[in-house]
Formats: sequence, structure tokens, C-alpha cells
Amino acid sequence: MVKALMREEGSLEIQCWGGDKMHDAGAKVMKHVDDLAFMGFVEVIANLNTILKNFKLCRKQIEAFKPDLAVLIDYPGFNLRMAKHIKALGIPVAYYISPQIWAWKESRVEKIKRYVDHVFVILPFEKDFYGKHGVEAEYVGHPLLDEIKHIHLDEQKFRDEIGVQNSKPIIALLPGSRTQEIKLLLEPISRIVKDFPDYQFVASKVAWQPKHLYESLPDSVCLLEGRTYELLKSAEAAIVTSGTATLETALIGTPQVVVYKANALSVAIARYLIKIKFISLVNLILDEEVVTELIQADVNAKNLRSELSSIIEGGERRSYILEKYAELIQNLGSKGASKFVASRLLKIIRH
Repeated sequence: MVKALMREEGSLEIQCWGGDKMHDAGAKVMKHVDDLAFMGFVEVIANLNTILKNFKLCRKQIEAFKPDLAVLIDYPGFNLRMAKHIKALGIPVAYYISPQIWAWKESRVEKIKRYVDHVFVILPFEKDFYGKHGVEAEYVGHPLLDEIKHIHLDEQKFRDEIGVQNSKPIIALLPGSRTQEIKLLLEPISRIVKDFPDYQFVASKVAWQPKHLYESLPDSVCLLEGRTYELLKSAEAAIVTSGTATLETALIGTPQVVVYKANALSVAIARYLIKIKFISLVNLILDEEVVTELIQADVNAKNLRSELSSIIEGGERRSYILEKYAELIQNLGSKGASKFVASRLLKIIRH
């Protein structure tokens, strides 16, 4: 979105709370997103003081900057509270990649109705959800479609660069980005590597996590940083932590097993509060369990071994997943989401 805005209006001054990609696109990062990643109910409570300090800092920065428009991106607990303050300053508020309030805390729709002027949604069913609550939302397609269609892979070159044998198909491991989930997931995943000697396991490492966090992986597993899309495109199959990565994996066309492990108390609270049937975006969008989801105790060596075998050995299971992936892409469609939203935002500013 930032890239699209800067292409269309290069004189824009954009301040944000975001990451390296936002900086590279031309925005001035006032607070890095890595400092804000608190996952789970227990973790949020433990870091409440830090979160409150961050809110005060963000509010001061907005007041000093006096923007013509504020764009909220996901992160509802923080952003919806901030929206009230921004609205009081007389600044128009847009929400792009709106929060998943259809999953839990549906009452938050009232805050969106009160404090947000323009809502842009990226999942087909979200427009109807908001409409049901009297909020006019515009479906813009999914930005991942635009990202992924530009992936060009020279598999031989990729294998040579990461030091992977040509004779072995790749199994991609995406254990997430947060310290807690990585620690919890690597142990059961590590136990099955020896059961697939004809495959090369390659684990995706996030840049901000230390290498020693992944030391429980067997020596035969290749650790790769920053080339996730290339890894997925070259992989025969993948084990993927629940989140946006499940949709990325599907759009690239790699059969997957979805896993999720977190603090036991946080998961117990989530199961009580969250109303959705599935944890992966693939299954949520298609409204059926297309890819297997293993949660908490179900993430064990026996289940991982069985589910992974069913999608790497061909046959009906693998074919079914790939067929459903094609349906998923058709359902999502795309107007070129980032460019489309950028044009809408500029129209708001110029109005």
C-alpha cells in the first residue's frame, strides 16, 4: 500500500508504526513492529504497562504530525482505541485489513461504526459481515495475490545457493515468528525428520530471531532466512504455523499441514471466546477443512508423520488440496488490492 501511494504521489509524507518493509517503501518508521508482538491473553496482560506506554507515545506522535489521514492496519486492541483519539482530533480514519471481529469480540463493530470513516476488507465474506451491522465496507481483493503472482523461481539456482541436493524433494518448515511458538513447535517437528530420509527439510528463520532458538532442529535441516516464498514454491509440501503464512502457502500452491501451539491458558481462553470453526485462513475462506489443522496436544510426532505422508505421496489427498487451492484463488479475486486502496486513500485526502 505504501509503495502504491508513493508511486502515485511521491510528495507524500508517511509516518508509521511498522517494519523494515514499510521503511524501504518510503515511510518513516516511528516505532518498529518487532517491539509490539505480544501473542496470547496471558502475554498481553504481562506486558500491559509497555502497551499503555506505547499508546501514549503513538498518541503524542500523531498529535505532533497532524496527518491528513490515518490508516489503521489490523491490530484491533490497539488501533480501535487509537481510532477514538484520532477521530476526536478531526482526522479522517480508514481501516485497511480490518480486524477479524467476525471471529471474536464482534461487539468491536460498534467502535468501527463510531470511529472509522472508511473500511477496506480483504476477505470475501467480510463485506457481508459488516453490512449486517450497518457498516459500509469495500471489498478490495487480497494483497497477497499481487505479491505472489510476481514470484519467479530458478529452482536450480535456489538449490545451489542454499546447498540442497537436487535428488531430494524439499519439505518446508514455517514455525512462525514469535519466540514462544517457535520453541513449542520445533520439538515435535524435529522428531519426524528422520522418518523422511528421502526428503530435505528446510526451515524458514525470521531475521529478528537468534539462530540458537532453532538449535533443536537436527543437523540435516537447512536453516534459511528471508526467502520464504522461494522456499514454498520449491517445496513438495510444508508444515506451517497458523496465520497469514497458511494463505501464502496455498496461493503459491504447496500442500500443507497447519500447526498451532501456544501458552495453554491463552489457548483455553481463546477456545472459550473465539467463534470460528477453523484456525487457518484457507479453511475459513473455503468454509471446510481442506488442510489438516493440528492444535496443541495434536501437534505430535505421530500426527505430523501421518499427515505429512498423506500429502507428499501423491494420491487423492494431495490432488484434493490442490483442486481446492484453485477454488480459493478464484474466490478471492483481486482488483490489485494495494493499488486500489492507495487510489481510494488519495481520493479521501484530496476531497
